[in-house]
Amino acid sequence: MTHTPAETVRDSLLASAPASRPEPPVARKVPIERSHHGDTFVDHYEWLRDKENPDVVAHLQAENAYTEAVTAHQQPLREAIFQEIKNRTQETDLSVPVRKDGWWYYGRMEEGKQYGIQCRVQASDTGDPAADWTPPQVAAGRPVPGEQILLDGNAEAEGKPFFSLGGSAVTKDGRLYAYAADYAGDERFTLRIKDLDTGQLLDDVVENVFYSLAFDPDGSRVFYTVVDESWRPYQIKAHTIGTSVDSDVVIYQEDDPAMWMGFELSADRRHLVIGIGCSEYSETRLLDFADPDAGLQTLIPRSERVLYDAEPFQLDGAQKVLLTHNKDAVNSMVSLVDLSEFSRPLDAQRWDTVVEHDDGVRVNGAGVTSTHVVLSIRKDTIERVQVLPLAGLGTAAQAAPVEPGFDEELFTAGVGGSDYEAPVIRVAYTSFLTPPRIYDYELATGTLHLRKETPVLGGYDPADYVAEREWAAAADGTKIPLSVVRKATLQRDGSNPALVYAYGSYEVSMDPAFSTARLSLLDRGVVYVVAHVRGGGEMGRHWYDDGKKLRKKNTFTDFVDATDWLAASGWADPARIAAMGGSAGGLLMGAVANLAPEKYAAIVAQVPFVDALTSILDPDLPLSALEWEEWGNPITDPEVYAYMKSYSPYENVRPAAYPKIAAVTSFNDTRVLYVEPAKWVAALRETGTGSEPIVLKTEMDAGHGGASGRYEAWKDRAWDYAYALDAIGATELA
Repeated sequence: MTHTPAETVRDSLLASAPASRPEPPVARKVPIERSHHGDTFVDHYEWLRDKENPDVVAHLQAENAYTEAVTAHQQPLREAIFQEIKNRTQETDLSVPVRKDGWWYYGRMEEGKQYGIQCRVQASDTGDPAADWTPPQVAAGRPVPGEQILLDGNAEAEGKPFFSLGGSAVTKDGRLYAYAADYAGDERFTLRIKDLDTGQLLDDVVENVFYSLAFDPDGSRVFYTVVDESWRPYQIKAHTIGTSVDSDVVIYQEDDPAMWMGFELSADRRHLVIGIGCSEYSETRLLDFADPDAGLQTLIPRSERVLYDAEPFQLDGAQKVLLTHNKDAVNSMVSLVDLSEFSRPLDAQRWDTVVEHDDGVRVNGAGVTSTHVVLSIRKDTIERVQVLPLAGLGTAAQAAPVEPGFDEELFTAGVGGSDYEAPVIRVAYTSFLTPPRIYDYELATGTLHLRKETPVLGGYDPADYVAEREWAAAADGTKIPLSVVRKATLQRDGSNPALVYAYGSYEVSMDPAFSTARLSLLDRGVVYVVAHVRGGGEMGRHWYDDGKKLRKKNTFTDFVDATDWLAASGWADPARIAAMGGSAGGLLMGAVANLAPEKYAAIVAQVPFVDALTSILDPDLPLSALEWEEWGNPITDPEVYAYMKSYSPYENVRPAAYPKIAAVTSFNDTRVLYVEPAKWVAALRETGTGSEPIVLKTEMDAGHGGASGRYEAWKDRAWDYAYALDAIGATELA
């Protein structure tokens, strides 16, 4: 029988090492100097960046073998958690159909299969809006009459190490279906087009596209995005069906390496809306499908430094634009503007207020249907949906916004998609205790219709658990919101294990959401805490601003202060607290490990951005230039360089007794390269003075999101949770 290199190393470790602990692999040291602003840093592990080097691959395989050996005793726990997730999941299931034009579209899963199946059935038009917009009754495991399969992900993934669907689109007449598939995990997709009348794929194949896909209204062209060498989307191109890819037309090209770009169709499908921006300002350009030869129209140029989103639509026969913007409004507001106004200087334009600025309300975005404005706002940390009629919009006759009411303190309500002409909008609802629900909200009456609640098998009862809002005090007096989730029967006696999770960057909020996997933690007596640290968006725009650039350290100290609250709260044993975070939250884990290693029994860092300074100093690395608006530009600004160097986890590894640490990464990740955790783990082992094992687990056939397929994703989650549970002594069901 042939053994892989990883198996050979693992067997060697198990055979030769003491029963208590095998020895970790040692990365060789190759000093490489990096000099900026008069400072020189000697990097001994930068050689691990060369993924084509067989020595690098061999080292990662040896790390995997060591990790497997060190954590082998956790395998029964991993299997138990996997089975718990599986047994709580209705494996054969369907989404609630969504109507688009003459069809109802939905996805379904089948037991034993890794990937979803995209489907549709014909809609009917009876003239009764209530009937025509009520989704067909579909039941798990039962054939759907008239079903047409658009794409079977299981067939698409057959024989491939990875599969992910990046985007899809259907022509207005329902005949052509375009989809983008990733077969490597590097988020570079292959675009294909299927004729739904014949079921055959067209000859058109476009390689290396990004996520966004859309057909123009007549279905003759498909729009897609292309990334540059640094993995930044920089071109929007149009492919005419049936022509050579070499003749595809560039609709727009963005040359500023610090700007992100994407596109979508306007809700009424009259315009292609191109959004260009960073976290601090943006620019929107419109392509009018009725007059494509006129080219792109710029609304507010980026030189005005306004951060905004634009939705063009027609109101009473006039072309309008609904703007969500931060002009004189740090938390953003909504204005209504005639399209013609944008040809004038900004200060001379007339903008009518739709939603005023409010220091206590963050406006996330605004969209339109044919009759209403639909708002996404954040108030009291909670994401909510509001609507108001188009009648009288922007005038004294405008009605006040209303929102559907829910009875939980901590929840998340978001717009789940709707057709422009629909009399309802789709609302997605969830909480820490309530599995995802899908509602249709009647715009005219305010009536909520529950279409589905995701089933949770195995006797789940939300009354068995509690989700509460608590507040921790930061050193500067700031109150940090915490979400604390636990079993209702748990005693506040200072003996419980706990896990603290956070992200804290890019104004991303860790909103209340149900997790089947999390039940495996709660049922083992774990107190689960989400720390809503600065750098996220939970408390409005200022909350984000106070955790970025030269205030980034607030993110890290907030997490430690949240941990201190937990340790003193009576809910947790201070010696049984684990920490977990991913991507930018993985940077948080690395920073916290350096700041307060003694406060954690274990740290799980998922795809961690732990070598941030090295990455951002090289604008040719994936996405580096785009990060300048988040962290600052250390290339040109010595203050930013010094500040980042003072917290970047890799540079600040010190002689400390680090806790158990697991760094989990993917070889094909294009967002946070595998080399970052690989270098970090090598430095931790070299410099740390503790005796706890530090492990690196690399998924060799995956990207930023980990392995593809739902069962593999469950195994990944089970691995992470088992590692933390083992460290905090919570392996048995309570």
